[in-house]
Amino acid sequence: MSGVAGTMRSMFSVVTRREQPRGPDATALLSALPVPVVALGPDNRFRFANQAAEQFFGLSNAQLTAIGLGDLVPEDNPIFALLNQVRRADVTISDHDLTLESPRLRKHGITAQASPLQEEPGVVVLTLQDTSAARALDRQLTFRSAARSVTGMAAILAHEVKNPLSGIRGAAQLLESSVSEPDRELTVLIREEADRIRDLVDRMEVFGEKPIERGAVNIHRVLERVRRLAESGFAPHINFREIYDPSLPPVNGNRDQLVQVVLNLVKNAAEAITGSDMATQGEIVLTTAYRHGMRLAVPGSPHRMHLPLVVTVRDNGPGISEDIMPNLFDAFVTSKASGSGLGLALVAKIISDHGGLIEVDSRPGRTEFSLHLPMIAEDLSDAL
Repeated sequence: MSGVAGTMRSMFSVVTRREQPRGPDATALLSALPVPVVALGPDNRFRFANQAAEQFFGLSNAQLTAIGLGDLVPEDNPIFALLNQVRRADVTISDHDLTLESPRLRKHGITAQASPLQEEPGVVVLTLQDTSAARALDRQLTFRSAARSVTGMAAILAHEVKNPLSGIRGAAQLLESSVSEPDRELTVLIREEADRIRDLVDRMEVFGEKPIERGAVNIHRVLERVRRLAESGFAPHINFREIYDPSLPPVNGNRDQLVQVVLNLVKNAAEAITGSDMATQGEIVLTTAYRHGMRLAVPGSPHRMHLPLVVTVRDNGPGISEDIMPNLFDAFVTSKASGSGLGLALVAKIISDHGGLIEVDSRPGRTEFSLHLPMIAEDLSDAL
């Protein structure tokens, strides 16, 4: 990292002195970097921002250079202490897992590196790296592990429980016609409880390791079907808003399973809104977008997966409790009094089977699930 910081300082020296460097223009090189880079004056006003920084802050270079960092981030944010320390000690300092949050900005898991610009006292070169993608990959591995554990449990239940359960139910049904009325109530109870356990096992069997048939899926038709099901069924009182990219290419997936994923997410959102103060003003926003996402290797697949298709389900409910967030996609984890805790575990498994990623961002008044869905890029392995 120190080598990168030194290179940045050298480039900025050329830019600020307006000298003609040897080789490519230094400003063009800074702008081409995929990492957000800015220069901050002694008053923490922006002096320069490359293209990645413009995307990071959602403002152009001209807009940024007209304001200061304090206009985007509260001045009690730890990043200001970092900048002050760099100026006092005249050294390069890094900090990790920072949160830059304000009404205009919401970034989590940021790694910041600040270096003094020797040629201009008080000027600091700041690089900002969003590590949320790496965290998403780590969480995805956790989700896959959780899905595998549920898969093993489902196999055990199906093999070891369903067969004796059928015998218990059959015996209770035979006794039901030959016992007295008080005893008949007990046999009915046995039969009903056997049926309840059987239904639970049936639900668990969807976690089995079965290959999925995939093809071109129009994700907008999937979302439209889920919206209609919700409006005519469990969410007639909730306002739906759709923000779609009409040029989105097809998803490489299984239509029925994707319907199940989105339906689970929308149903959870509707139930959260219904049980909150926003019940009369509930809103669910369905969004699609194309982003130049990450490429990653999927275990067991000869291809590297490209994840440019993003589908989000956002609601204005009360948010997810911090207590369950770390284990949100584990089986049997739920905040509902009558919930089984299998819905989101199934969502995680299906997205994992598609080679995709799922992320969740939640706070009071806004919960958003993002599905990063894959397309297999042709000849990608040859290009890398």
